[in-house]
Order: sequence, then structure tokens, then C-alpha cells
Amino acid sequence: MAPSGSILGNPVARVEDPRILRGEATYFDDVAPTGTAHLAFVRSTIAHARVTSVDTSDAEAMPGVISVHTSQTLQLEPVQGFVMLPPVFSRPALADGTVRFVGDIVAVVVAETRAQAVDAAELVVVDYDPLPTVLDPEAALEDGAPLLFPEHGSNQAIEFNFGEDATVLDGAEVVVKGRFVNQRVAPLPMEPNGILVEPGDDGTVLVTVPSQSPFGIRDPLAGALGLEPDQVRVVAPAVGGGFGAKTGMYCEQLVAATLARDLGRPVKWAETRSENLLAMTHGRGQIQLVELGLRRDGTFVGVRVKVICDAGGYPAIGAFLPFLTRTMAQGVYATPKVELNAVSAATNTTPTAAYRGAGRPEATAFLERIVDMAADELDIDPVELRKRNFLPPDAFPLTTATGANYDVGEYAKALDEACRLAGYEELRREQAARRASGDVHQLGIGVSTYVEITAGGLFQEFGGVEVLADGLVVARVGTSAHGQGHETAFAMIVAELLGVPMEQVRVVQSDTSLVPRGSGTMGSRSLQTAGSALYRASEQVVEKAKQLAAHLLEASPDDIVLHEGGRVGVAGVPATALTWAELAGAAEQPDRRPEGWEGGLASELDFNQGEATYPFGAHIAVVDVDTETGRVELLRHVAVDDCGRVLNPLLVAGQQHGGIAQGAAQALFEEVVYDGDGNPLTGNLMDYAMPSAAELPSFEASNTETPTPLNPLGAKGIGESGTIGSTPAIQNAVVDGLSHLGIRHLDMPLTAERVWRAIQDARGGS
Repeated sequence: MAPSGSILGNPVARVEDPRILRGEATYFDDVAPTGTAHLAFVRSTIAHARVTSVDTSDAEAMPGVISVHTSQTLQLEPVQGFVMLPPVFSRPALADGTVRFVGDIVAVVVAETRAQAVDAAELVVVDYDPLPTVLDPEAALEDGAPLLFPEHGSNQAIEFNFGEDATVLDGAEVVVKGRFVNQRVAPLPMEPNGILVEPGDDGTVLVTVPSQSPFGIRDPLAGALGLEPDQVRVVAPAVGGGFGAKTGMYCEQLVAATLARDLGRPVKWAETRSENLLAMTHGRGQIQLVELGLRRDGTFVGVRVKVICDAGGYPAIGAFLPFLTRTMAQGVYATPKVELNAVSAATNTTPTAAYRGAGRPEATAFLERIVDMAADELDIDPVELRKRNFLPPDAFPLTTATGANYDVGEYAKALDEACRLAGYEELRREQAARRASGDVHQLGIGVSTYVEITAGGLFQEFGGVEVLADGLVVARVGTSAHGQGHETAFAMIVAELLGVPMEQVRVVQSDTSLVPRGSGTMGSRSLQTAGSALYRASEQVVEKAKQLAAHLLEASPDDIVLHEGGRVGVAGVPATALTWAELAGAAEQPDRRPEGWEGGLASELDFNQGEATYPFGAHIAVVDVDTETGRVELLRHVAVDDCGRVLNPLLVAGQQHGGIAQGAAQALFEEVVYDGDGNPLTGNLMDYAMPSAAELPSFEASNTETPTPLNPLGAKGIGESGTIGSTPAIQNAVVDGLSHLGIRHLDMPLTAERVWRAIQDARGGS
């Protein structure tokens, strides 16, 4: 470590922001090589139908059109959505005679310009023979439901049946039951999907794509094209958000790559916003049937859950996410018995996949809702009920009833801090006063506590550090940033250990030709895995530097230290210390290196922390409910999130604020809606209610710090915590604001109409 003046733990402004704010950053659609052809996809306008004919003749005659393809002329292997699912659910890149959701791809037009491709696509005539639709996952699993894949024999994509335990609720004096809908939402990254593919004369392919995982694009794309992985170079330049929806290869990207190879020229597809709402995978989409057993004193004895997941028209990773919901089903509580079984169903809707939190927010959502219902049933304050059931700090490490290996946690500490910051008791007094006065504007106070899993199943990541002859330090990582601030965080770590200014560190990422391997950025894993890899690699570079300096200065390696200013030399003799540039230069000269020296002044490795980490926290939301109109206003949101050691408070706060905003959006505004025939009613931003900053307050984000022992940084993930903690806190707050009317539960989103109708029903006695 550098001897003093550590930057770790201190706020450091993001180094990547200036080029983004000034418009200097390059996004994939900014790249326009000469001779680029453009794609436009012809998408199904019917949710479920047989395609009886596709007439492309008028489109082919349009100006600038190069070719038009259907599954008959562009025969590609189906894209497998997830390895654990039956192959029958693999999605044809172009519909194989049946369309299964509005937005399914029927044909693709290739033209000289984007406008020409779009114009021609409108002239492709498709004849459909409509089939019955099923949109609700519960209905899809019933006998006699329309089948999306008749050869499979049912709409069940996957079942997670861990057995039923008749004793789960034994000893319960009270059983609280709830049916909760965790509604389908759209990721809506600021930058929609797309790809640019440039074939080389030597058979190689250059792919520029807005992806969270360049290697996650490269490997399946290479396999589909019949190429070796090193023949496909994938670059993710500036990426305008992902939220889990940009982790894998889309059918459109495979089509673009195939056509580019066949045509021998660059091909680009850039998704429109309306297309994005149809074609990019959606998130959430669970129905949850929950029973919580308690004693009269509030002690939990067991929880039983049945989850029905909506996997969409081509079940993929979204069908697997209930497994993660089960993993986190015990939450922060010392519940002796937990049973969660789940089933995922195919429906005539856009496929679902990961969305910020990916299965874990759904677990916290049902737990925190049922706990609040139990608090109401037993007339125990919701904060008090939670604290009575928290896992104590001395219980860690532990393995939960569902197999999660919790590292460390101090749950009551986070909740106490949230209550202190919010002024919880004063809020309750204000609420009582409003109720007593019959105020039209009622106050709701919602509490949520959570624990989540980060780096789950993705414990290992590549990192490399090299000092060049001019003193520049190059840090390579296998993760791929798209807004998180990785350049800043990673430069801080390397600069700290090498004792150099951050400006001297260049972070290299998101390019499969410059980084040898990597799992990408997802699951809040990057700092703890890639950051730790850089930490260990930096340590090794420092040790190599000490060996080299000792040789050059004719001293013992034990006497060599890292001096202020990033110089390496004998302890107490800073005047003779060598700069990193001098050391790197010497490392390149065989006659100046010690015997047995290998390579330059560099180190690269794969750090494996061996297990996931489990961040936690507590959120308190305060809402104003207008009982005349049903309008809900989020007045305050207090978040105390614990992501282990905080290396840069500014980056952590940024992730907290973004996560809370998305969680609040699900609680109050957002929902993908279809009509009875499967037509999307929220197909653009005129109808899909994504909030702006004007609809949200300034969040009050804070932290406790409980370092994990699993990595040298002590860090856990933070990217998804805000999303997980905020949604149930806000939902609980709205229900709390109406509880004096006898309202016990409302599903999300808590729109003015839904709240108003509930108030009318309550006052009418229905």
C-alpha cells in the first residue's frame, strides 16, 4: 500500500463524465464505416399466429434495397435462451412459420440507408392465420390453455420443485396470507439495442455493440458463424445503460452478423424506441402466493411461497430467475423454515430476462409486503416486528434455509440508522395527527429491509496491470462499464497501490482484442471481482518492482519500499529511489534485470473470491396520499445501504440514487400492459409511464459499512441495492397511508386510479 494519503474511501469525481457530457463519447451508432448497409425488421403485429405467406416483392423493388429475407432464405440455427431450458423453446432468428408475440421477427430488409430499409419493410405483406393467445402465466398453466409449443405438450418452461414440507407453518398461532403481483416492466435504457458488424478480408469480424458483456456476445456469435472466438472481435464503446437487458446475444444481432458476412460489407441495425419496447427483453413478471406463520409475539416460524413466472413467448433466462428468488427467500430474518417452489410459463408476450436485481427484488418484495401485513394483523409496529426477527450479527457466516451462504450482516444497525435519519417517531406522530383531523392528504410511512446477493455464480474475473516505459500504467479488466464509473474506481485502486496519480492510470476494458477474457458487468459484481483482481495484480507489480529496484540499487529486497510520489527505493533513502518509468525501462533490458526475471513490469491474473457477497440495507419511504384523487406523491426516501467497504462515496451514492429511482418507478408508475389479444398498450413513452426527475424527490442516501472477508477490498456490490430496497418501502408506504380505511394490500403500480378505486371500495364497504 502507499504509505499515506490514501484516496480509497474518499469521494473522487468520475473521470469518464466529461467526455460523455461534452458529447465526445463514441456510441455504436456513431460509428459509420463507408459502405454500411442498414437493417429494418418486419415484426409480427399479431401475438400468436401461423404465418401463411410473406410477400417481399414490393419491398425488393424499392430504391436502395439490397435484399429481403425470411426464414426460408436466411436459414439460421435457433438461439437458445438458457441452457437449463428444453431446446424446444429456443428462438428462431426469423419466425419459423409461427409468431408467438407482437414484435416477433418475420422478415428483415437490407438497404443502403436506414430510411430506405424502413420504407421497404412497410411494404412486406404478411398473411397470418390467428391462433388463440394466452397472456397470463397462471392461465397458461391450466389444462386446455392455448399452447405456444404444441410439440412440448404444455406451456411450462421450467419448474423449481424443492418439495413440500407440511411442517413449515407448524407452531404458528397466526398465518398471514397474500397474493402479490410483481408486474412486468421494461428496462428502457437511454440507448436502445443495436449492432454494427464489419467483416474483414481475412475472414475475421469486427463487432461494435452496446453490450454489458463483450465476451457474452463474442462466443455465441462466433459459434453461430462457424468461426473461432479469436476471429471475432467485439467492442462495446460508450454504452447508454443496460440494466441487465444487454447481457446476451439477440436474434437481431445474429441476423446482422450473418448478413454482413454474406454480403462482405458492414451491416448496422439500430433499434428505435418503440421497437425497443417490443423487442428488448422485459423484466420482473411474477405472481407470488405467500403464507407467513408467526407466534402472537411476532416471532416468525415459517414462510411458504409459490411463484408463477411469466417467461414470455420464448422462455429464456427470465424463466430461471425464480431460482434466485428462492435463494433469497429467507431475507434478513431468522425464519426456521422456508419453502419456495416455482414454475415458469410461456405466454404470448415479449420474453423476460434479467432486469436490475434479476430475481432478488422479487424476493424482497413479497417478504416485506407479507411482514407489513403481519405487523398490521398483530398490531406491532413494522420496525419493531422486523427487529424481533433479524438474524443477529454473531450468526454470520451462515447458510440459510434456501442455501445462500451469507458472509456478514448487521441488519438492525442499518434499520436504526434509517429510522434516525427519517425521524421515524415524529413521522408516526404526524400521521396520527392527520388521521385524527380527517385530512384529505394522508401520510404513509413504509419500511423495507433487505439482503441481496452480488456476484452470484460469477465469482471470478480477469485483471492485469502493466507499467509502460513512459510510466503510464495500463489496467485491463474483463468487466465492461456502461455508466457505473469503473474507470474511476479501477484507477483509484491501481493508483493507490502503486502510489501514482490517477491520471497516470489508463483503464482498458470492453474490447475482446485488448482483454483476454472476462464475464462482463452484471449482478453487481465488478468492484469486488475485477477490482480485487487489479488489487492483487498491483500488489504483484509492486513486489516485482521491489525485486528489480533491489537489483539495480544493490540492496536487499527487504529494504525496498514504496516512497511518496510513486518512487521505489531503499527505505530512508528517497534520493536514490527510482521512478516507475525508470523501472519499466530497466525491465525491458535483459542485462539490467535480476536473474530469473520473467516478462516486463506487469502482472495479470484471475481473482476468484469463491463465493457471492450479500449486501443489505434498510429503506424508509414517506408518501402523501390524496384521498380525493388517489394521487400519490413520494415526499421522502431514506436509504441506508451497506455494500461493505465504501471505496468512493460518490460512486456509491450515484448507484443508490439510480437504483431508488428505478425501484420507485416500479412501485408508482411503470407497467407493461397488453390487451386481451396480446397487443401492447404501452408501446411507446407516451403510454409507458417512465418517471422523470420531476416526479421524484431528492433521495436521502446513506451507508453503514460492514466489510466482507471474501476479497481484499472488503467490498460488496451496490448497483442493484437501491432497486431492491426501495420498491417494497414505497409500496408499503402507500398501503400504510390507506390502512386506517381497512385497505390491507394494493398491487403495483400504485397509480392514482388504482388507489382511488381502492378508497372508493373501502368507503363503500365492498
